[in-house]
Amino acid sequence: MAAAATSCGPRAGAPGCVVAAAGKDSVTSFQRRGPRASGPDGGCRRLASIAGTRPSVRNGQLLVSTGLPALDQLLGGGLAVGTLLLIEEDKYNIYSPLLFKYFLAEGIINGHTLLVASAKEDPAEILQELPAPLLNDNCKKEVDEDVCSHKTPESNIKMKIAWRYQLLPKMEVGPISSSIFGHYYDASKRIPQELIEASKWHGFFLPEKISSTLSVESCSLTHGYRSLLHFIQNIICEEGFDGSNPQKKEKNVLRIGIQNLGSPLWGDDICCTENCNNSQSLTKFLYVLRGLLRTSLSACIITVPTHLIQNKAVIARVTNLSDTVVGLESFIGSERETNPLYQEYHGLIHVRQIPRLNNLIGDVSDVKDLAFKLRRKLFTIEEYCLISLIFN
Repeated sequence: MAAAATSCGPRAGAPGCVVAAAGKDSVTSFQRRGPRASGPDGGCRRLASIAGTRPSVRNGQLLVSTGLPALDQLLGGGLAVGTLLLIEEDKYNIYSPLLFKYFLAEGIINGHTLLVASAKEDPAEILQELPAPLLNDNCKKEVDEDVCSHKTPESNIKMKIAWRYQLLPKMEVGPISSSIFGHYYDASKRIPQELIEASKWHGFFLPEKISSTLSVESCSLTHGYRSLLHFIQNIICEEGFDGSNPQKKEKNVLRIGIQNLGSPLWGDDICCTENCNNSQSLTKFLYVLRGLLRTSLSACIITVPTHLIQNKAVIARVTNLSDTVVGLESFIGSERETNPLYQEYHGLIHVRQIPRLNNLIGDVSDVKDLAFKLRRKLFTIEEYCLISLIFN
């Protein structure tokens, strides 16, 4: 079809004139005039150029995936760069390490730089235990079999428990391409060794840092927290994640993972007594950490044993200093573990806080009742609602 143009009078060539064109390369009439950014995406090219990221459709904030597409959906599309995600550990610390490892595995798949900190496990050993990604369509059959194998036979008998077992919108279960935002992982397999060797990561293992001598400062931070803050700050500055020293290659994102923060292993006593001597140490650490995150291309996930913290005021301050807070409630050791109404799931997941970025309110999910289940291969988050008992 030949191109057609309509003028708006004698000043048809003026900047404010609207020109409509039809053809193969036609675009919307309301197009900003002026120099365009390199690339087909124009002004959004700068954000999309970082692998494994995408801009939020709500506020334009750059997002990274948590490694669980279902959790990304609950958080408004993903975890915003420059923010902190706090995972409240379950009672026996069985399921919270999975979310921690999914976050790190997603970084390896997208070529992000990792910073892994722990006082319990060697970061090198944590990387060896990361789940394997499902990247090709050949794995879809295995995933479907995994879902089908966990369907209970009670659905075919006369007495049925009417649950609203329904995945949240866009919470499809299945493998996807590595070029798509967010991936699925096989919890029964380990990530290939060649992917770990090709990745760039930094480890902070607290027992190896104890021998170093640091003078006691008036900031009331424990030795472990001070050492970790210095380590994070050095990585951010030396590798240019704060923009002070431009990175030699393409821009990248730093994924920071801190395990069991606030536990006695970090030298903190908030889990030991209600009136502890270093009650401000953890909150001051989070305050400084958020400052580092806000001024750099980085995203952080931390796991905290909040069920062990004696002082509830400390929990409230920790929550306020975090951008996103997600709690895991396991059924292990509770009466729900043997309750037939909950036999399909392993626990509940609570989205306690959503960040407010560039707006006055956060993106709160309409779904309040969420449960999780660890299948043979997949960790899934689903919506549940007990309706009634139906007898046929």
